[in-house]
Amino acid sequence: MRDGVLLNATLYKPKDSKPTPTIFTLTPYLADRAHLRGVYFAQHGYVFAALDSRGRGNSEGRFEPFVNEARDGHDIVEWLATQPWCDGQVAMLGGSYGGTVQWMALREAPRHLKTIVPTASAHANVDFPFFKHIFASFEMQWLTYTTGTAINTTLMDDSNFWIGKFQEMYQNHRPYKDLDKIVGNASIHFQTWVKHPHQDAYWEQMTLSPRQYDQIALPILTITGHYDGDQAGAMEYYRRHMASKSKSKDTHYLIIGPWDHPGTRDPKPEFGGLKFGESSLLEMNKLHKEWYDWTMKGGKKPTFLKKRIAYYVMGEEKWKFADSLEALPATTKKMYLSSNAGAPDVFHSGTLVNAVPEGTRSDTYTYDPLDTRFGELERKEFPDYLTDQTYDLNLFGNGLVYHSAPFARDTEITGWLKLFAWISLDVPDTDFTALLSEGLPNGQVIKLTQDWLRTRYRQSASEAKLVIPGEVNLYTFDGFTFFSRRISKGSRLRLIISCPNTIYLEKNYNSGGVVAEESGKDARTAHVTLYHDQDHASYLEVPVVK
Repeated sequence: MRDGVLLNATLYKPKDSKPTPTIFTLTPYLADRAHLRGVYFAQHGYVFAALDSRGRGNSEGRFEPFVNEARDGHDIVEWLATQPWCDGQVAMLGGSYGGTVQWMALREAPRHLKTIVPTASAHANVDFPFFKHIFASFEMQWLTYTTGTAINTTLMDDSNFWIGKFQEMYQNHRPYKDLDKIVGNASIHFQTWVKHPHQDAYWEQMTLSPRQYDQIALPILTITGHYDGDQAGAMEYYRRHMASKSKSKDTHYLIIGPWDHPGTRDPKPEFGGLKFGESSLLEMNKLHKEWYDWTMKGGKKPTFLKKRIAYYVMGEEKWKFADSLEALPATTKKMYLSSNAGAPDVFHSGTLVNAVPEGTRSDTYTYDPLDTRFGELERKEFPDYLTDQTYDLNLFGNGLVYHSAPFARDTEITGWLKLFAWISLDVPDTDFTALLSEGLPNGQVIKLTQDWLRTRYRQSASEAKLVIPGEVNLYTFDGFTFFSRRISKGSRLRLIISCPNTIYLEKNYNSGGVVAEESGKDARTAHVTLYHDQDHASYLEVPVVK
């Protein structure tokens, strides 16, 4: 690297010794994990280089998440391009952090980089280490996974250990900033992150500027999934590129499959309690090879990429295609929140109706940060997390539930929801979450999409403004993940709005102070009122395909 640090690379070469394009992955999860990929591409005419990130594996230096990837990515590209076995063309590959690395490399626009295929890419300040300003306990799990130079897989996968540590913080009402100490792995990265709970200059240095997006001049294949925990990050990169002046926007393709985070690289027919059709199982190595053949060897465009957007319709178990996100075939349908006698739980719910409710009505619920009853239910994992109803059936007074009427026919919903809710509360700050599910006639429930919101950031992602207690404000939930599903005839949509009270998220104790520093002694109970009258119509925008 330009500062003299040496990075470890494992090379896989074709038997043919003539120069050929080179593909590389840069990963903090150790180069050895890319062995099978390396073998595959070498067998198909490419040099493949698997590199340990700075400070990881056999590479020198110190690992600083998101900090060195732009410089190191550039220097790797230019070094590979000058090697005798490379024909001067370099491409990148990788998922999760390995997808982020690819976008970071574009900050310095390496001259010999010909294409990237970022998969499930985390985006600093969008979906990691927080989402909508709410930190996830998983960040400390990930930092422990990448502590030192080795890979701490057994520790990472010990769910009992992590649940125990998260419970210790939750049950004892410890400040979120103490989590690294509770885990026993004091982390300068963790402590730095919690000091930056919103978009600011610290996070902006870890992404691309508008000018850097404008300068992108290579084809890109973005891959994410309906249930990919980094879908928000992947889509943020995609949208920013589409909004730029880049000349290569027409060669940016997007695939959104029925996958979770690992499934974006190795699709499975079943996870989370859901099963998917055989067509969902794309051959990822083959798809990557066809993409590289097209972008670097003059081959044909991958046959799967019929249009620039490919998305999988769950329930119909079918791939569909569009020329752009704007060309998705959905139209917006408004579903208004309503109730006659409150909406406290799934058995006494409010409704989602087609017209603005008449009269003056509202629903209320209470969030007590010291109530740990739901956390008690989280002492085990939920392998069927997409169909499990533990949350739905155990709100403990902390939430509101609204159901639509049963659908008269099979109906496709494709795109992004938005929720507009008029709410007042009697504390200066709290957090909300909104979850949409499909309730099938047989009683099964399938989670579709979810959003979160910290009320102090209701007006700006970069500037906090505390709530005036008692004031009625319009809250816009616009961070729902993309999904596409055919809702079955007889199914109902279920919307749950609550304040998150879980071991897996930073807890807001509602005091209006620095949330990461709040503890049980700061706790204030929030009384939340949601309005749905003619002057304060609260509603969902649902992208329905007619």
